[in-house]
Amino acid sequence: MTTVYNTISASLPPQTHTLRLILGDQLNASHSWFKHVDPTVVYVIAELKQETAYVKHHVQKVCAFFAAMAQFADALAHCGHQVMYLTLDETQPFSDLPTLLEHICTQHQLNTIEYQQPDEYRLAKQLSELSLPGIKSTCHDSEHFLLPFDDIKREFTANKHVKMEFFYRRMRKRFNVLMQDDEPLGGQWNFDQQNRENLKKADLNDIPSPLLFANDVSNIISRLERHHVATIGKAENQLLWPVNRRQSRQLLDFFCHHLLIRFGRFQDAMTENSQADWSLYHSRLSFAINAKILSPGEVINKVISHWQANQTEISLTQVEGFVRQILGWREYVRGIYWINMPGYATQNALQAQRPLPGYFWTANTKMNCMHHAIKQSLDFAYAHHIQRLMVTGCFSLLAGINPDEVDQWYLGIYIDAIEWVEMPNTRGMTQFADGGIVATKPYAASGNYLNKMGDYCKSCHYNVKLKTEANACPFNSLYWHFIQRHQQHFGRNPRMTMVYKNWQKMNADTQQAIIHKAEVLLADLDNL
Repeated sequence: MTTVYNTISASLPPQTHTLRLILGDQLNASHSWFKHVDPTVVYVIAELKQETAYVKHHVQKVCAFFAAMAQFADALAHCGHQVMYLTLDETQPFSDLPTLLEHICTQHQLNTIEYQQPDEYRLAKQLSELSLPGIKSTCHDSEHFLLPFDDIKREFTANKHVKMEFFYRRMRKRFNVLMQDDEPLGGQWNFDQQNRENLKKADLNDIPSPLLFANDVSNIISRLERHHVATIGKAENQLLWPVNRRQSRQLLDFFCHHLLIRFGRFQDAMTENSQADWSLYHSRLSFAINAKILSPGEVINKVISHWQANQTEISLTQVEGFVRQILGWREYVRGIYWINMPGYATQNALQAQRPLPGYFWTANTKMNCMHHAIKQSLDFAYAHHIQRLMVTGCFSLLAGINPDEVDQWYLGIYIDAIEWVEMPNTRGMTQFADGGIVATKPYAASGNYLNKMGDYCKSCHYNVKLKTEANACPFNSLYWHFIQRHQQHFGRNPRMTMVYKNWQKMNADTQQAIIHKAEVLLADLDNL
């Protein structure tokens, strides 16, 4: 076992000449780097002010990454590797990552820097432009994703829509997942229509309590305070999220044994009437996977293996819904991100300009669905995908919130949010700011959808059945205002023909009353 060096000035063995950088979302114990102990290599894992400051993050997100990084450093050292783990106390003097790397190389007379392909454009650019005198720099694959990085350009074209369903089918065939010969198991590729049930009253008592951990992060919180790192959200000394492989695999096992059985069925459902309303049947594995503590391949294989051994209890529809999220959607948004960056980060096809309302930081709003989704996000650094898409995301779309501000909020508040996965989901899927690269129609909905898929409306200050009255659900008039003001953009979209026919069926007085109501709301968004 090798000791973890916690200071830059540590005395490294004289044969050490290579620095291998491990970023906070590259905690992949299966990477080929670690197959053999190399005494000429020192692995550097560093807490950086740079990474806490590019957006204001949820405190639990920062704690989870720092705790997982420290655990990974210990695991590498236990296997005999030389590891330098630097906390904010050590890296505070350095303005950015290149400055830190230059100092370490100079301090220890290292002549080689190796790093894995970063998943965020800003870090990839920063490291690819690294130029230090007398030091060779080499990029390696992260060996995490199923679709190789070099294959992205074969599957995607910049500024062009690629249908996710067809990409998903190609991935199923390529990796032989849920296939029988050349056909999908069960005779169809996608069981999405059977994955949209809401939770009835009788279902609520069956929702399992989530598996939580108790990782002590009090020292990390103290460091954040000491270095004046600005964060959002609720801080807890005991972090409930997994921060190592043992815990992550426990969470995966828990999902298979307790949640998979109803995952697909209720993956779009929402409720406030359960102590597990924030977790429901969702795996909550996204942080562990996005930090590369777990690989997508092992997660998919584990879930399918469990289903195969329990087919009398678990239906294919549950499994396919989960596989589609990992093998389909996750790999898809990564491709969308890389083929379209850096321009993707500034796209605003609908010219949305309004500022994000203040209650996104406090949850102090009378809209119960928004209050619940935002408060949950502040409390747990987590919301499941339908809350992100059809509650906070849909509201931001209807209200015309600047996608830059929406991006920053989503990127900061969620524990699993790394720009490659967050941005196509936010700027593309929820805000249609990319003009249709991700979605062929905007994910806009009135209060009727929220009432159908959840029970938030039942105890809301607003009435979901009303459009123009004082206590009318804001989603209703804002929805029709969105449809009306973007008619030139979407009027000829075949997927929205029925929507515009319904709008045109309304008499002029009704239309005018709805538009007036929406304009009143938009003029005072902060007080809804």
